[in-house]
Amino acid sequence: MKRLSVAIGLALCLALPLSASAQLYKWVDANGKVQYSDKPPPSNVKTDKLREAPRAPKPPAKDAKGDSKKDTASSGPKTVAEQEQAFRKRQADSAKEDKERAQKEAKASERAENCKRAKAAVANLELGGRQSRINEKGERVFLSEQQVGQETARAREEAAAACN
Repeated sequence: MKRLSVAIGLALCLALPLSASAQLYKWVDANGKVQYSDKPPPSNVKTDKLREAPRAPKPPAKDAKGDSKKDTASSGPKTVAEQEQAFRKRQADSAKEDKERAQKEAKASERAENCKRAKAAVANLELGGRQSRINEKGERVFLSEQQVGQETARAREEAAAACN
């Protein structure tokens, strides 16, 4: 018995929105009484429409490719899902810009460090004195004046390339 009453109550609740979405008419009958109905009155009576029947939503306009296009400026307020999607897109764009900025800063810092090292190498060679290098056997070898000149020219070229 309880199931039957629940089923009837559920059916009534589901039927209520159907009547609420119908078109309503108001008119005065021959006796002077005001009548309300969801059915149109006889044709010889003047009527007032109280509520229009709901219209079916328009399908989105199609562009030349057949894809549906949505004009967000004229569609009114955005839904919560659209707002969330726009927020996530802004977050992703911001994260991407931050990453690119960090990469540019790291490159600039690396270039500045390379320039500093190259200038220090040139300054070391131009100081004079005995210069030495380690050969392939792991032994210290002192450079001649000609070799120091070649090393200085090579270091200047590297400094010019690193500091541009």
